Amino acid sequence: MSSHHIVREKQEPALLALGLDNFDDELLGQLLEWSPTVITTPQTAEKLNATGIKIDWIITNENTPPFQSDVKLMPFGGGSLVNVALKYLADNGFPAVNIVTDEFNLADYTLYVPQINIVLFNGGKKIYPVHSGFNKWTPANETIEVLTPAKKLEVTGLEKQGDDLYRTTGDGIFSLHFGNPFLFIAEEL
Repeated sequence: MSSHHIVREKQEPALLALGLDNFDDELLGQLLEWSPTVITTPQTAEKLNATGIKIDWIITNENTPPFQSDVKLMPFGGGSLVNVALKYLADNGFPAVNIVTDEFNLADYTLYVPQINIVLFNGGKKIYPVHSGFNKWTPANETIEVLTPAKKLEVTGLEKQGDDLYRTTGDGIFSLHFGNPFLFIAEEL
């Protein structure tokens, strides 16, 4: 007996591909597994197109014809590429987005945390916002980095390794409690 899954539009996280330098092809394949909406830049579009990946949107101010048919152009005017893409996704009811980027500026993402679930992949790290009371099971000796200045941070299952850097003390659940609305944390991939 086989199982068939119907994936509805916007059910899976969109993929915002801003840069693919040093990004693992296997992990990219996993992010593309359920055919998400793919938004990218002209430079990254060339790389995606070369590997046969279907692109839905290219963020650009150029009127150059897209590499693939049915690709829409998303003008960004004077705003940042990240801002334009996240605004589009939030305004159009996307619940989540995976972002692959070579450059990471935390300030580009904080405004959208209340509107859309964000997971970033940058520099061998998986970065995402968490709310106070966050719990996660991890194996021993995993590195967790707190990227946002935390108010009244309390941790369990973690041992401090340096400024904002922690290591899981054993296989099991670690938790974070703090006074901020949310914090961004990073895990190594």
